[in-house]
Amino acid sequence: MIRFGSLTMAAVAALMVATSLPVLAEETPAKPAMQAHPAIVVTPTTTRSLTDKAVTTGTIRAVDEVYIQPMVDGLSIRALNVDVGDRVEAGSTLAVLNDDALLLQKSQFEANKAKAEAGVAQYRAQVIEAEANLKDAVSQRDRLVRLGKNGTASTSQVEQAVAAADVAEARLQAARQAVTVGQADIKVVDSQIADTELKLARTAVKTPVSGIVAAKNAKVGAIASGAGEPLFTVIEDGALELVADVAEGDILRIKTGQKATIALAGSRDVLPGSVRLISPTIDPVTRLGTVHIALDDSGKARAGMYGSATVVIDTADALALPLTAILTGSDGETTARKIENDTVKQVKVTTGIQDGPYIQIVSGLQSGDEVVAKAGAYVRDGDKITPVRDAAQTN
Repeated sequence: MIRFGSLTMAAVAALMVATSLPVLAEETPAKPAMQAHPAIVVTPTTTRSLTDKAVTTGTIRAVDEVYIQPMVDGLSIRALNVDVGDRVEAGSTLAVLNDDALLLQKSQFEANKAKAEAGVAQYRAQVIEAEANLKDAVSQRDRLVRLGKNGTASTSQVEQAVAAADVAEARLQAARQAVTVGQADIKVVDSQIADTELKLARTAVKTPVSGIVAAKNAKVGAIASGAGEPLFTVIEDGALELVADVAEGDILRIKTGQKATIALAGSRDVLPGSVRLISPTIDPVTRLGTVHIALDDSGKARAGMYGSATVVIDTADALALPLTAILTGSDGETTARKIENDTVKQVKVTTGIQDGPYIQIVSGLQSGDEVVAKAGAYVRDGDKITPVRDAAQTN
């Protein structure tokens, strides 16, 4: 107990009451403190470089594969000039077929031609002889016809002379026809020789395009056949592409010529490319469409590799917000919670390109407008808040 001089506090109080002195006033109660508003992280609407992308996966394949088949059947392979992986030029010889049988056949046709030419020469000689006989027979006929008119030659003699002239003319026609037939036989043999020469030229199995040998089924000594597997497969110009499956929601946004980057499994390299072809149909079961993305540098890829591609659909320098600041309703309407004078105001916004954690704001907000960084924060339209500006969000 505190003592006041020699008196206790209780005694002093009793004395003050007894003497009607005023009692000390009680301490004035403190004013209640102002209610604190919730601290909410806000972020500004800023201009960013945004890229609209579509990501897909697929397999590396050749843009064009050319199958090299023998153009002459039934001949054995004499030599092979290339192997898998070799680069070849258009017109180069990949394999050589055995031409012994064709050379023998050509010699036979040439002998037949010589025989046919000799026959034609003989027929021409017969034509000359027939022409002379006809001329003589016609002369005899005309003379006997004149004599018959004068009564010097008998009718039978005249008739015999006329018949002889007719026979001579028929023999001349037959000789001329024999010459024509002989000349036709020569043309047939010429065509046979030309066909054999063409086959001889085709014993050199050549590639019609430049490229890289991707497969070789030819073996020395095997019989070449155009009905079986191709002797060689050549990737034209060595060009490769990524054949990827794209969701139907993205395939309509992809256009030919758009740039892309391709990442291959097992490789750290990112290869540039461009969209070469877009399938006009969608698989009704998988709901996927096919997109062909040509590689700019095919030397760093191999057919059959697995890879993923990022297709650049559009780029823009535009107003953007973090995705977390946008709230999408069940009706598809997008909103943001704008901060005005430390008060929450819900505004409708139109969004555009989505690039990673950011999304384009097409309308509804201006540059520098601050919004609630977490759209799911428990605040309502009209609520007062204490804005907390996150340095990471403003960078």
